[in-house]
Amino acid sequence: MLERYFVRPQTVDRIRAGWIGSEIEQYVVWLAGQGYSSRSVLHRVPLLIGFGEFARARGARSVEELPAHVEAFVAVWMAGRPVTRQDGRKTAKEVRGPVEQMLVLVVPGFVGRGRSRRREPFAAALPDFFDYLAAERGLRPRTIGNYQYHLSRFEAYLARIEVARLSELSPAILSAFIAERAGAGLNKTSLRDGCGVLRVFLRYAHREGVVGRDLSAVMEWPQAYRLSSIPRSITWEEVGTVLAGVDRRSPCGKRDWAILMLLVTYGLRGREVAALTLDDIDWKRERLRVPERKAGHSTAFPLSVSVGEALVDYLQHGRPQTEKRRVFFRAAAPIEPIGPAAVSSRARHYLLKAGIEVPRPGSHTLRHTCVQRLVDADFALKTIGDFIGHRSAQSTEIYAKVAVEPLRQVVLGGDGEEVLS
Repeated sequence: MLERYFVRPQTVDRIRAGWIGSEIEQYVVWLAGQGYSSRSVLHRVPLLIGFGEFARARGARSVEELPAHVEAFVAVWMAGRPVTRQDGRKTAKEVRGPVEQMLVLVVPGFVGRGRSRRREPFAAALPDFFDYLAAERGLRPRTIGNYQYHLSRFEAYLARIEVARLSELSPAILSAFIAERAGAGLNKTSLRDGCGVLRVFLRYAHREGVVGRDLSAVMEWPQAYRLSSIPRSITWEEVGTVLAGVDRRSPCGKRDWAILMLLVTYGLRGREVAALTLDDIDWKRERLRVPERKAGHSTAFPLSVSVGEALVDYLQHGRPQTEKRRVFFRAAAPIEPIGPAAVSSRARHYLLKAGIEVPRPGSHTLRHTCVQRLVDADFALKTIGDFIGHRSAQSTEIYAKVAVEPLRQVVLGGDGEEVLS
């Protein structure tokens, strides 16, 4: 594999002769399989050779001893390169990343820093809280993630106002936190959810004796009335503008085109698009299966010609070579399936690129637009709800507020004469 990147035989021989030469070659094979460019490989190999020589000089005699020398190597590397603090963090990451990436591959049990993972808030004070949510309350991982999100912000707020212990909590502190969250522009539904999370957390903290009194009762939240807002859809002409902004010549553009077509054609959620696999596309019967919808069932759609063409173009000319079955992958190495956040991010990118102003642009904007088109075509709300995978008919009722033509008939008399108030 080294010969693929290094033309001179002497260079290949020197790499292999190094005391971690076989590990570096193993890493190069992995990089090639993950779709990294030749430029990236040529940049990383000299860095790893330097790391191996540095660790050897400090007494390392086996690959298992290499992790102990990573931070020292990064520090020495940075010492000779005066940069700003922000640029320094970026440079250190560019040095540490490839080294740890190779060590994860060649050292059994090594995990490295990797990407920052969501830390459990209040782990020191209440280490069993999230186990309690799963075991006693039976919450799903997605819901527990929502608890982590809200409690992380509460933990950061307490640190900022220098409240070191949960025993110092008071109704005034809780009210100030909620007021700050509301002032930051959090919508009423999210604010209500955050208050509910705090209420459960405070009740548990009191049960465990960490908080002297049960403060859950003082948690009040704003009323978020059902059907109080309207869906954030855009016009069909604006959809055309969004789609026109996709450069379909590149692998990334082919992928994004297929994603946008799925969103506007079937009104899928971002997580449903990200979860699609090759097995969900039935080419013979021209059907698209969407499993594990929010309502707990699967939906099978007729595979439209435009969506089918978009998928074929991406699968043949944009999707990386991989044995994994997921449909959509990152356009840059490493080759990994994209997640729901990436789907929403790409939709947001093209909405902003098209200059369309809409509250919280993202994948749900195009989902709402698909539903609005069905409403305008006079489909029954029950049919629409089944089409987009709503759990109950109540979830679809909000679209009746923007059924423009039916509402116009309410304002007009039976013979077309305006009703005067």
